[in-house]
Amino acid sequence: MNKPELLLPVGNTEAFFAALEGGADAIYLGLRNFNARDRAKNFALNQLQALLKESEKQNKKVYLTLNTLIKNNELSQLLDTLYLLSQTTISAIIVQDLGVYYLLKKYFPQIPLHASTQMGFHNSIGANFAEKLNFERVILARELTFEELVKIKKKSNIELETFVHGALCYSFSGMCLFSSYLGGMSANRGKCRQPCRRIYQNNAKGKYFFSLKDIQLIEQVPKIMEIGISSLKIEGRMKSAEYVYRVAKAYRMVIDNPHKIEEAKQILQYDFGREKTTYFFGQNVKNAITENPFVGIHLGNISEISKNNFTFQNNHSLKIRDRIRVQTQDGMNTNALKIKELHHIDESTTIVSENHNFTVNDKVFLIGLSEKRFKNKFSKDGKRLQTQMPKRQKQNILAQIGSIKTPKIFTIYARIDSLKWLRKIYFDNINYLILNLPKKEWADFDLQNPFLQKQIAKLVLQLPKFISENNIGFYKSLCLLFYKNGVRKFMISHISQLDALPKRNDITILASENVYSLNDVAIQFLKENNVDSYIYPLENDAENLQKGKDRKGIVPLFFHPELFYSRMPVEAENPFSDKDYEYEKVIKNNITRVISPLPTSLLQYKDSYYKVGFRNFLLDFSFEKPSQKRFNRILKKFHNSTAEQPSSNFNFKNGLN
Repeated sequence: MNKPELLLPVGNTEAFFAALEGGADAIYLGLRNFNARDRAKNFALNQLQALLKESEKQNKKVYLTLNTLIKNNELSQLLDTLYLLSQTTISAIIVQDLGVYYLLKKYFPQIPLHASTQMGFHNSIGANFAEKLNFERVILARELTFEELVKIKKKSNIELETFVHGALCYSFSGMCLFSSYLGGMSANRGKCRQPCRRIYQNNAKGKYFFSLKDIQLIEQVPKIMEIGISSLKIEGRMKSAEYVYRVAKAYRMVIDNPHKIEEAKQILQYDFGREKTTYFFGQNVKNAITENPFVGIHLGNISEISKNNFTFQNNHSLKIRDRIRVQTQDGMNTNALKIKELHHIDESTTIVSENHNFTVNDKVFLIGLSEKRFKNKFSKDGKRLQTQMPKRQKQNILAQIGSIKTPKIFTIYARIDSLKWLRKIYFDNINYLILNLPKKEWADFDLQNPFLQKQIAKLVLQLPKFISENNIGFYKSLCLLFYKNGVRKFMISHISQLDALPKRNDITILASENVYSLNDVAIQFLKENNVDSYIYPLENDAENLQKGKDRKGIVPLFFHPELFYSRMPVEAENPFSDKDYEYEKVIKNNITRVISPLPTSLLQYKDSYYKVGFRNFLLDFSFEKPSQKRFNRILKKFHNSTAEQPSSNFNFKNGLN
């Protein structure tokens, strides 16, 4: 049995040395731009070079994360970064954006590529498609069962990487819009503000409905090793060096000695994460949500406070330089501090500290130990690199990307998520109808119906964002059935679904907003892969859209964005709210979607978009109650270029960060 690679996160220099000391085979890290952990310290260029030199000495691999979505005004800086990386000995680059992939493959083909979990690969079609694109490795979605992992491995040849330890996002990675919706801080651009860790009010009670426990698969490592997974990944680029060392040591122990699971579990007791779950690897995910979204070991509650100290019941042996966190009773505020002075009396501990406005019954958590220190400086910086691509070379590349051509035909796309809408829509008033139906409704869709046969040229079959391994056959057959009955337009919701469509020359392929076309280079990739049209991302902003050369995409003007898109069920009843907004959950195909009942309406900007060359527009009636009156109202406002109220404009005016 081949041993898998043990891959550790590194957010700073100390964590790098901790990973090596703990037994990592490889580490992954980010520079100070274009990575999905914007809040981690990350690395400067001179540090990267020194780190690579040290890694080579110890025969360790280094993967660099470049796994965010890129805006049009960032393409020049992106090219500089790629040019710089091409001068290094980096082992691979981890990417999300199809534009980043395109530039690397075309202009820097010598650099190996890994498909980030942000790309959303989750089945064997995806794994095999990634191999066709010459990715070296696919980092699979965290939401897969062990049985699905086995099937994907059997049906594919590409290297597979899976997460085995660390924090979990509630939504599928790459499919979360919640943070972006709350103020433009996009999870897809490394700026997530963790809405899944918030309290939400439901029936007058506050609860952490979406806060997942941390995944821990230490007991499952021998099974994962048996099926031949290439790399076991640990999450945590914002975690301490101590965490990196401890988790590396535990998983190294089990990889090398599978019978030492219990000993490894003892080490992991002090990773200071949240409660643990095996998530979809286990048989039951009902216990995967935690009521405490914070990390650490609960020591006790404050029993007494004086001017410069506080006391709490405690049966742990705390030391100077240990780190603790004090959490208010309502869970809304926390303060972290390093212990500088303490006194043990019986079972109580008194900590001397400046006054942080703590109160009696506030909870005290242990979040770090002082017992081990790691090197935090490199012996030498690496050689200086050329940080900018030659001007002419950059200009030539950018000149080859995209072109400004205004489409000749004005086109209205409508989208529905229920068969009930078919009786409410006037087909004469739209050009195309996108069918994004739940799986159970397809059986009732009568393609032989004379009325539908008359409209067959207007129908677009959309595939869902997530297709489990067991459902691949169903959706392939569905596409073929629609093709045989005259449908020639198909919309993919993941780039790999190109391989699920009928292999025919007369079909038109469209891409949903989930196949991100945030920049002109990503659009270039889509065009070169036979995608005829594409919906621009819902979290886009006006400046980015208009700064791009492309005008052939579909501009979404009315929609309810799926803020969360998750395989994980939740208890929340509709509606529920945070301090600012109200939300609802909608379950389709066993996927939980969280939406705002308030639509996003950009209808008032239709005329201004038309003036700058856009001709294709989307009115998405998904999550709306089927109503002829509602359809007519939105269509009228579209033609008049007037806003629907009340509504949101998402990031359109305030910007995508």
